[in-house]
Amino acid sequence: MSVSPSSSAQSAREGVARQLREMRQDAGLTVTQLAALCGWHHAKTSRIENARTPPSARDIRAWCDACQTSARADDLIATSRHAETLYTEWRRRTRTGMRHLQTSYVELYRATQVFRVYSPTLVPGLIQTQGYAAALLGANARLLGVPDDGADAAAARVERSQVIHEPGHRCLLLIEEAALYYQLGDAAAMAAQLGHLLTVGALPAVSLGIIPRSTPDRAIWPQEIFHVYDDTLASVELLSAQVNITTPSEIQLYLAAFEQLRGMAVYGAQARALVLAATAALDSPRA
Repeated sequence: MSVSPSSSAQSAREGVARQLREMRQDAGLTVTQLAALCGWHHAKTSRIENARTPPSARDIRAWCDACQTSARADDLIATSRHAETLYTEWRRRTRTGMRHLQTSYVELYRATQVFRVYSPTLVPGLIQTQGYAAALLGANARLLGVPDDGADAAAARVERSQVIHEPGHRCLLLIEEAALYYQLGDAAAMAAQLGHLLTVGALPAVSLGIIPRSTPDRAIWPQEIFHVYDDTLASVELLSAQVNITTPSEIQLYLAAFEQLRGMAVYGAQARALVLAATAALDSPRA
């Protein structure tokens, strides 16, 4: 069961390219003729029609004017912009710092009724403490080579996460047990984060499941970090980019994977025991 996480973005780009190509053909124009009318080299027309180069808003308007279909320009521009937001490089989203990225999710979070989050390596952002988040976001900023505003970004992330205390939201969170042992920040910050898991795991709106490292015969292997917002958007976190998936069949694939992972997790007292074991290991002297 493997689907390229960037396939939705590419499919959307190809959809825009197909509409532009059909528009040119319906107008009876060759690739070279359209290029001449638009004032660019014919190779650019080919790149756009083959979804190798995303068209700018100006390109789309020129294309529609050349084909005498100017009324379609606004819709195509909106479709093209949507396609380009499906796959977004972290560097582009964080070029002015990490804080803006946190606040950009507020509207989505408020509109979501059911959050499903799976993370094999990190405590999910919805339940991160400020110290843990600051260490993570600061490290991300340094990796990406963008302004390091980790402390401010962490404060914005914690503020954004207050949504879990508001009525009308349900959070289904899954982590692999290994995530409890990857230390971010100093020992005090990590201990505070583990302690916070015990608190938020008891909230009525939060279901916190932990998949034990000793799980035999796993039904599904560890996956990339992904979020599903209701059943309309799946967001996958890669090292270099975020992939937003809106194709229903792909969203269903992530929902199916989530349910399989959820079936391997432990909850309640068993989950608390795993957190307490990780906390004890944090306090133990290392060889």
